[in-house]
Amino acid sequence: MWFLLTAALMAEPNSYVSPKAAAPLKIDGVIDHQWDSAPWTSDFVDIEGSAKPKPRFRTRARMMWDTQYFYIAAELSEPHVWGTLTRHDSVIFHDNDFEVFIDPNGDSHEYFEFEINALNTSWDLFLPKPYKDAGSADNGWEIPGLRTAVSVRGTLNDPRDIDQGWSVEIAIPWAAFGARARMPLPPREGDQWRVNFSRVEWLHELVGGKYQRIKGTKEDNWVWSPQGKVNMHLPEHWGYVQFGGGAFRPDPSQPVRQRLQAYYQSQYDFHRSRKRWATDAELPTPLKVTRDPKGWQACEGALCIRQDALVQPR
Repeated sequence: MWFLLTAALMAEPNSYVSPKAAAPLKIDGVIDHQWDSAPWTSDFVDIEGSAKPKPRFRTRARMMWDTQYFYIAAELSEPHVWGTLTRHDSVIFHDNDFEVFIDPNGDSHEYFEFEINALNTSWDLFLPKPYKDAGSADNGWEIPGLRTAVSVRGTLNDPRDIDQGWSVEIAIPWAAFGARARMPLPPREGDQWRVNFSRVEWLHELVGGKYQRIKGTKEDNWVWSPQGKVNMHLPEHWGYVQFGGGAFRPDPSQPVRQRLQAYYQSQYDFHRSRKRWATDAELPTPLKVTRDPKGWQACEGALCIRQDALVQPR
């Protein structure tokens, strides 16, 4: 009866149409009139979705593109703007941060992550597949030609006043994605990529007049397209970004993707509890399931999903 749980398992991802920039954007951290043609995303929500409390502070983003760059801007309301990490490729989410996740071809594998804090310190990494499927991060992936800037509306690392927040602008060269994108670079008009954004926010205290995280507390995770779990590494929940091409065109394969993901999740849960994959008798499904010594593949129509979450053409 796994298929009866599909709707609850996967909410419809958010969507966004990114306009093409008429001229190269200036990257200085100030979200000014050059962004006027790009709408704001909806305000970020808790990573688990609307059942959780509304975030304490507002976060929203904009996107644009041209033949050279994918441009991203984010506005983060924040009464106390602070940061501690200054070394590139530090674990940036140990500070309050803004994060970008990109899966160009939507197969849930070979995706990219970028994090930045209010000090304009960044961390870029590539994941061949999600951590839950035995993936490991490649911290050696770098973004040649990356341009970033942060603007603070207030005073950075000064607890004597109340700030308004900080904003960030990012320009990622298309060339940085390389062959791993498995999509045309730059995108064609109307192409759709899977993208999500996250904001990590910590409770803080002052020690010696300086900000630091309160030990023993958990961070808040606020996102554009909710994940359903406290886990950003579920690419199937990321939003759809369409590069131009008029009104957003819903992905006609999304219902099939939901059913494939529901079956995958059922098999994943079964394997975690019993250390083996479920048989057809134990997990009945209308999907076409084939098996081999490595695992299984389930298909419907033109799409299939594997035991490691890879979604690929049949």
